[in-house]
Amino acid sequence: MEPKHGPARVRILDAAHELMLTVGLARATTKEIAKAAGCSEAALYKYFAGKEEVFIRVLAERLPKLAPLLQALAAEPGRHTLEENLTEIARQAALFYEQSFPIAASLYAETQLKRRHDDAMREMESGPHKPIEWLDAYLKAEQSIGRVAPTADTFAAASLLLGACAQRAFAYDATQDGVRPPVEEFAARLARTLLGGISVAGESA
Repeated sequence: MEPKHGPARVRILDAAHELMLTVGLARATTKEIAKAAGCSEAALYKYFAGKEEVFIRVLAERLPKLAPLLQALAAEPGRHTLEENLTEIARQAALFYEQSFPIAASLYAETQLKRRHDDAMREMESGPHKPIEWLDAYLKAEQSIGRVAPTADTFAAASLLLGACAQRAFAYDATQDGVRPPVEEFAARLARTLLGGISVAGESA
């Protein structure tokens, strides 16, 4: 891997992103990241507290912008139609998980590393539960202005939508062609189904 060019912080994030995609988060050490970025490990620690913070910044700055979208929508409910918003959320989420899953998957093979990573995420008030919280907050905001049914379970709805988007990242690898459903169609179908439900009107079972 050739050393990167440009400002040190940018080089570090670019190198970390590439290494995390190729060797996985577990094997992308700060030493290897710094080497690939063309700087010392000490220089890396001038910008980041550790590998966990590098990982968080890679997710925030090198992957599809899921968090800003959810936070912006929650701050201003009523903008666009609910279906349009949920479709865009599903699209961004599907792309985000598609790109982040290969990075984080290696953590699950090393129990101690996974535990240390989770501890670091808690300290930074981050983690994979955050998008669910942000989407729940957005749906609650829409509920407060009457665009989501008052009896709707917004947490369950958020979990269903994002869970499907996360599963898309790996569930189709063993199919005959190994191809994921096209993201635009996938997102639109998720949004429509979530809004419409699947039971016949008037049925409770």
